[in-house]
Amino acid sequence: MDRRTFLSAGLVSAAATRKKYRAAVIGHTGHGDYGHGLDLAWQPFDFIEVVAVADPDEDGLARALARTGAKRGYRNYREMLRKEKPDLVSVGPRWLDQRVEMVTAAAEAGCHVYLEKPFARDLVDADRMVEAVERHGVRLQVAHQMCRNPNTLLCREMLRQGEIGALQEVRARGKEDRRAGGEDIAVDGCHQMVVLRMLLGDPKWVFAHVTHDGREIGREHIKEASEPIGPIAGNQIAALFAFDGGVHAYFGSKANDLTDPKRFGYYFYGSAGVIYMPNGVETQPYILRSPAWMPDERRRWEKIEAPRDAGRWVKAEGRGLANARMVGDLLEAIEHGRDPVCNARDGRWSTEMIVSIYESQRTAGRVSFPLKERRHPLSRL
Repeated sequence: MDRRTFLSAGLVSAAATRKKYRAAVIGHTGHGDYGHGLDLAWQPFDFIEVVAVADPDEDGLARALARTGAKRGYRNYREMLRKEKPDLVSVGPRWLDQRVEMVTAAAEAGCHVYLEKPFARDLVDADRMVEAVERHGVRLQVAHQMCRNPNTLLCREMLRQGEIGALQEVRARGKEDRRAGGEDIAVDGCHQMVVLRMLLGDPKWVFAHVTHDGREIGREHIKEASEPIGPIAGNQIAALFAFDGGVHAYFGSKANDLTDPKRFGYYFYGSAGVIYMPNGVETQPYILRSPAWMPDERRRWEKIEAPRDAGRWVKAEGRGLANARMVGDLLEAIEHGRDPVCNARDGRWSTEMIVSIYESQRTAGRVSFPLKERRHPLSRL
């Protein structure tokens, strides 16, 4: 496999464009802030001018103006959209209590959107945002940076090329920090739902078990997360998703006394070996070419080395580079009339896979996609 050729063909440089864009930023200091660097997501592109920032917090707005170099600041994002008429807008707050209103306002203003994750509190909100962006004909990209990470793309190609043989099963684990269980899957597990779909296709059904300290969850276990992202429950989640071809993917997150950041990732088990891919934009994947799925004297874990993707905006580093890849894909989607790599429907799928876990727990059975009931299952527990 010519991996360098693969990546070069798959990542067309957004910097090749000469079209000029006007961008704006929506944030809310102390109330979801600017997400994971979404206020600075436009900076690597010299053909994008950041014209304005909106933040109702006066001090936060002043700091955002200094960071972004924007010419004007607004306390009200609707006023900013009306007066500035930007082509692009980043919706930064990671809290979800204003998400639908912000996305809808941007879509109504004709702005293409770069959106912080997670996508939505429930499927009612998710449906409203999908409808808004599609009705107004704008593109929306959710900031799941793993979707354009060279390591992810290379691992996907290796799976397609059969480098570990026929895929047998997939196992993914959450970050399992203090938020293990319900909050873990809502905040960070959404990344993994997106990647699983990207690599395996749409899931067919899910069967899940949600507990708190080993006991079945009840209404007494339902609570709001540490930030307003919707209801959560349980400190242990075990979920099995079924995909085409008899492939199954397991997701787990459990409160425990010892964890490690490298556990937050994926194992792809094939008939001829294993690929391990951590969930992180700068972390190292590995391959074990052994049908025994364990190393021995002859077969060891080998690093998977993806070449650095090219493009004028590659001057960015770390999180900035991860965002630049996603913005570059959004610009290509706008200019070529295609969907971004993680569009509004992809965002809705991540929400649907998360809430389906609670629906399976509520009904004590297998749940098929798409879900007919769009309200959150915990509201009916």
